[in-house]
Amino acid sequence: MFEVISVEKLKTMIGQDNGTSDWVLIDQARVNRFADAADDHQWIHVDVEQAKNGSFGGTIAHGFLTLSLIPLFSSSGKYLPEGMKMVVNYGLNKVRFIAPVPVGSNVRSKMVISGVEEKDPGRLLVTTTHTIEIEGHDKPACVAEMLVMFMI
Repeated sequence: MFEVISVEKLKTMIGQDNGTSDWVLIDQARVNRFADAADDHQWIHVDVEQAKNGSFGGTIAHGFLTLSLIPLFSSSGKYLPEGMKMVVNYGLNKVRFIAPVPVGSNVRSKMVISGVEEKDPGRLLVTTTHTIEIEGHDKPACVAEMLVMFMI
């Protein structure tokens, strides 16, 4: 459940934790559905038998599949600005795919508020840094700065 806070308070929270999502299983069925949606059927993602002999020892998730989970992860955030009427995806800044996500792994995001900027009246641009972790791995799968525009 989100805590609704003032824009002024949100501005003071840059660098602060904004929550950790639940774990999400990356199974082969999810990878195959993403491959169909993105028309990206590279064997390292969808050919289980061939991938066993590849560099990763099995199939791996698409980097963009991992990235596409950010809206789901964001629903576990802690804070929303007071008076919010709507929120829209505004884009991404830095995105890095650091480690492959083996199929069968669980991933989650640790979120940090990294920017709050008032735009035109009634618009608030918030940047959240998502560090997408792989359960049991030292390196994150992805680090990305997500920008959302709150209409207030």
